[in-house]
Amino acid sequence: MASSNERMPGAQSPPSPEIAIEDRHRLLIDAVRDYAIFMLDPSGRITSWNPGAQRIKGYTPDEIIGRHFSTFYTPDDIAANKPARELELASTAGRVEDEGWRVRRDGSRFWANVVISAVRDESGTLLGFAKVTRDMTERTRLAALERASEVSTQMQVARENEQKRIARELHDDLGQQLTALKMSVALLEGRLRSHDAPAARIEETHELKAQIDAMAASLRRIASDLRPPMLDDLGLSAALEWLAEDFTRRYGVHATAQVTPNADDINEFAATTIFRIVQEALTNVARHAQARNVSIDVTRTEGGCTVSIVDDGIGVPADAVPKPRSFGLLGMRERVRQLEGSIAFQSTHGAGFRIAIVFPERSLTRGPDESPASSG
Repeated sequence: MASSNERMPGAQSPPSPEIAIEDRHRLLIDAVRDYAIFMLDPSGRITSWNPGAQRIKGYTPDEIIGRHFSTFYTPDDIAANKPARELELASTAGRVEDEGWRVRRDGSRFWANVVISAVRDESGTLLGFAKVTRDMTERTRLAALERASEVSTQMQVARENEQKRIARELHDDLGQQLTALKMSVALLEGRLRSHDAPAARIEETHELKAQIDAMAASLRRIASDLRPPMLDDLGLSAALEWLAEDFTRRYGVHATAQVTPNADDINEFAATTIFRIVQEALTNVARHAQARNVSIDVTRTEGGCTVSIVDDGIGVPADAVPKPRSFGLLGMRERVRQLEGSIAFQSTHGAGFRIAIVFPERSLTRGPDESPASSG
């Protein structure tokens, strides 16, 4: 018969002793890496330190245990007696929560969410405080970027609306005044002829009409640059075709625009953004490319929209140092980002420059006041 100390074949090992509750709590706290969790004595000195606290604040347990928790506060907060006030509030109310700057071991600052809870025994005697800190720096930066993006988009919309208003006033008000002025000069010319005025006087009226025509042409150009009426009246396709023709006429660089008909089925903000991107790209071609031809292709697909602008200019040398702010690319990147798109540049020295942009479908149907976060 087998001894009681011998296990029978196939028998299970006896269960291990249960982990004490205190040990469970310690293991749980030590396993947390995203939060700094530590204890303070009633005076605010640190009595425990978990791995999350070491990761976030940079101190090892040997370096920080026994020191006052005000070590983590900025000089301004210390001067304002903030650490003592927070302990007092936690002691009175049982808990206090705060967000603000805290200081790491290396002196760098991070934005922290801090909760301090009073710890008392059964009789109500204060034993100390439990302090939980979370590093919110990246989340705060992301929120700031999202707010900046929303502000940038709204500013862009406001600017386009203001340019539209100014363009209409130039065309409707000042344009009509120039037309009336030209008619008045024509009437004056008729009177001069009926009174057998000298030819020199009649020639002066011709010069006035020529000057008025030049002013009217400049006015139309300025108004179109501010906001082409075709974009509002006929849509993106017609506006891009007009832009290509106008570019060819102004700069002598042959430009063509190929736009799929369904490209007009997008919201006003997206259409304006794509138009401005192409406009900026063409301006860069005129300034830097030394090109003879440039092609614009806008294709609407089920998944979104692709935009391609290709020129046959001098391109960029392969060993050229990238300059994010050169060639006006910064403005294009910002506009592409506003529509959650992606942009890529491809160039070979002596073989032109290519801009390829892809916009997702959701950005073409959503209004400018709907942020990516709210739509997702």
